[in-house]
Amino acid sequence: MLGAAFLALALVAVLRLGWLGVVQPASTEQSMAQALLPPRAELTDRNGVVLARAFPAYALWFNPQALEDTGPPLVKGARAVARELHAIFPDMDEAEVARQLASGKAGYLRRRVLPEDANRVLEIGELALELPRENDRHYPQGSLAAHVLGYVKDAKGFVGMESALQDRLADPAHRHESVALSIDARVQGALEDELSRGMRLVDAVGGAGIVLDVDTGEVMAMASLPAFDPNHMDAAGQALVFNKVTNQVYELGSTFKPLTVAAAIDAGVITDMSRRWQSARPLQMGRFRIRDSHVIGASLNAPEALMHSSNIVTAQIADELGPARMKDVMARLGFNARPQIELPARGFPIWPSGDWPRLRSMTVSYGHGVAVTPLHLASAYAAMVNGGIWRPTTLQRLAPGQAPAGRRVFQEATSARMNQLLRLITTRGTGRSADAPGFRIGGKTGSAEKPGAGGYRRTSLVATFAAAFPMDNPRYVVIAMLDEPKGTAASSYQRTAAWNAAPIVGRLVPRIGPMLGVMPDDNREVDLTDLNPLIHGGKE
Repeated sequence: MLGAAFLALALVAVLRLGWLGVVQPASTEQSMAQALLPPRAELTDRNGVVLARAFPAYALWFNPQALEDTGPPLVKGARAVARELHAIFPDMDEAEVARQLASGKAGYLRRRVLPEDANRVLEIGELALELPRENDRHYPQGSLAAHVLGYVKDAKGFVGMESALQDRLADPAHRHESVALSIDARVQGALEDELSRGMRLVDAVGGAGIVLDVDTGEVMAMASLPAFDPNHMDAAGQALVFNKVTNQVYELGSTFKPLTVAAAIDAGVITDMSRRWQSARPLQMGRFRIRDSHVIGASLNAPEALMHSSNIVTAQIADELGPARMKDVMARLGFNARPQIELPARGFPIWPSGDWPRLRSMTVSYGHGVAVTPLHLASAYAAMVNGGIWRPTTLQRLAPGQAPAGRRVFQEATSARMNQLLRLITTRGTGRSADAPGFRIGGKTGSAEKPGAGGYRRTSLVATFAAAFPMDNPRYVVIAMLDEPKGTAASSYQRTAAWNAAPIVGRLVPRIGPMLGVMPDDNREVDLTDLNPLIHGGKE
């Protein structure tokens, strides 16, 4: 009997070994280096600040088969368990969780459960509440740069650079190498802070902003507000993923006027800055009338037209330039195609095809009839102030010498003249509230009525300030845009960009300038000695 027992044990051992060798699949072999690799590469800002990293976490899974067929899956009942879970996770919808538990269907109750909360779930004592370990994605800066980063769900990136770099971030050969983005987390934080403050001051429904390196096309900061937190992608977060900077097209109003004047200077239409155009009478084009918001004077030259933002004079300049040349310049600035950047969501401009009639060219000259994204505008202003070269934008950090060659749109002399004119607007024109001592900011306001059913809605504006600094040697373009600002006490009950968007830039530049290597200098200024005498009233 003893021998038979030993023989039986030996037979069981042999059968077990045979099953392990034949039936059960072998464990996956991997090196120690592979085992230590993160499931997804990190994303950092240009200075190495971590923006997204792998995060081992728990998930809360409801398994109604945990007790097999011995009875109901929950001992305490669906409502009681839902009540205890709500005490652990106050943001959880107790009624919805109770319905899911009562339905008897397996599924996630929550993702991203912290270890201390997992322990509290175990204390409930329900075997059907399982806590599988998962590799999650963590964004240590919260909602900062959310529209740049996007988010990850089930190991797949959605929107933002998580989607654009999906293959690179998940590649086992490169997961150990972080990917440096072009943005600076400090500049990004300042942009979001000032843009959010500007929105609150005038009760705007949304905002968009960008800081762009004019020589390389690198995006130093990009903000679309309201923002979302990629750590908590619920239904509310999903509703906010639309990027107003790259995906929403707007008619950006008078910010187009400097581009029109630059095109006219380049084409030889404007050779004398003292030349004047009538500005007292609206322009009648068939059944359409082009007018200014108020009578500025009997006549204006180009510098005065930009200072006072005259539609009448800008339209006359565009008419002399001609529709063909106007359309060609706008196309070379990229206004006829989606913006060039890595993000997957990029809006297609509203761009009239075919030959443009006179009226189209005239309305486009002051920012109506063509709709583009704020990123389009930033790239165009970079070309206008950097010596005339248009370059595609990028959200990846470039090493020295890696900037694309780009294409020439304006002559260097034209760019130099426009730098003077933009500075003139902030010292003596509609952009005065954007001026910051020592930073030599230049820019242009734009306030455009939003189109609606049956025409433009006079009560709904898009207010934009497009700027660059420092204007004696431009290095960065800054765009601040507010969607449907209201007239409040903070804006002296005005809704136009001079009262709401321009002050945002005036507060932002002194914050980000030193971060970007631009220090205030009261001893430097743009030379305006040849333009000041042309302005009504002479030198200020």
